[in-house]
Amino acid sequence: MRVVSLVPSLTEALALTLPGTLVGATDWCTRPADLDVPRVGGTKNPAIGRITALRPDLVVANEEENQAPDLQALRSGGIAVLVTEVRSVPQAFRELDRMLTACGAKSRPRWLDEAETAWSALPAPQTRTTAVVPIWRRPWMVLGRDTFAGDVLSRLGVDNLYATHPERYPRIPVADLCAAAPDVVVLPDEPYRFTPDDGPESFPDLPCALVDGRHLTWYGPSLTEAPRVLAEALRAAHR
Repeated sequence: MRVVSLVPSLTEALALTLPGTLVGATDWCTRPADLDVPRVGGTKNPAIGRITALRPDLVVANEEENQAPDLQALRSGGIAVLVTEVRSVPQAFRELDRMLTACGAKSRPRWLDEAETAWSALPAPQTRTTAVVPIWRRPWMVLGRDTFAGDVLSRLGVDNLYATHPERYPRIPVADLCAAAPDVVVLPDEPYRFTPDDGPESFPDLPCALVDGRHLTWYGPSLTEAPRVLAEALRAAHR
């Protein structure tokens, strides 16, 4: 199989499970660090001609990360496209299995079994906390309804205050975020790179948890360690 991936987390999953299968990936596909394949632009603006020239048997994409007109352009050019939909942890496992099988995997990889075990073995949270989860600033945007990252946090005992918002990624003024008075503000380092010096200062009276965006938003091999890594980061916010 010759596969082009337009999704960073799927790229990592393919590179680890089916070495040599990838013949192209986006500029944002940073894992594994030594991935050496032609780059085909961004997730939102892939270079259709460059992808076509690679003669892939399959392009793997995601309904949220990639845009429908780009995927249709690939299909119109005779290229098969597999589109994943991932809005919960269980759905991530199903879609990863489906994607890897379509790309030639003869059996489930060990890391996928280990990840599913890690999440299914999570004890029920003894207490629950509320959170707002900014993903961008200028303007401020947060997790809203029906998101994979929101489901990840919920399984760790963290309830997104905007989980019932009509929009999936609403724009909320920072004053309103503070006024919502969450127990914690969760600040990932992607898509916006929040850091100790860029983000927490906007929430001076609230605990802030700086978390690895890969563990919060990626669905791939990082799911194996995500419960532990995220739980540690969330506990650190309350020290």
